[in-house]
Amino acid sequence: MGKLTVGALRAVLAVVLAGTVLVQALMVWAFFTDPEDGSLPLTPLRLITIVGMTAAQVALVCVWRLVAMVRRGTVFSHAAFRYVDGVIGAIVAAAVLWFAVTIVNAPGQREDPGVTVIMGGIGLAILGVALIVLVLRMLLAQATRMQAELDEVI
Repeated sequence: MGKLTVGALRAVLAVVLAGTVLVQALMVWAFFTDPEDGSLPLTPLRLITIVGMTAAQVALVCVWRLVAMVRRGTVFSHAAFRYVDGVIGAIVAAAVLWFAVTIVNAPGQREDPGVTVIMGGIGLAILGVALIVLVLRMLLAQATRMQAELDEVI
């Protein structure tokens, strides 16, 4: 991975991390200062947002560490699995949180239940991303074994 690619990816990760921290701070502030008014229950949505930003931050830090391992050429080691597992866990947490948002939003969609169905489909798509990363983890495991065998031969 080239220096330009690593630098660009790290810049994107840093901006997104800063954005998640900002959103998280604003939600904590709104949680304690703004009263609920309106038809949507804001307290559960605010809590879900705070936890969701934490899941995103976990994934961002794990990807940052994996990029560092790629740059050093140590990605084909058992230490990489911890970070890949962290990304998978964060994605699964995001899917669960999306299903929670769907449940909180569902009572307001009685006239148009299709919105709830679409939101459920998005939750399944998020779980699909977790499965894709799991497959990539399996490929990493195979490559790590092949690298170890190659090292033995050489």
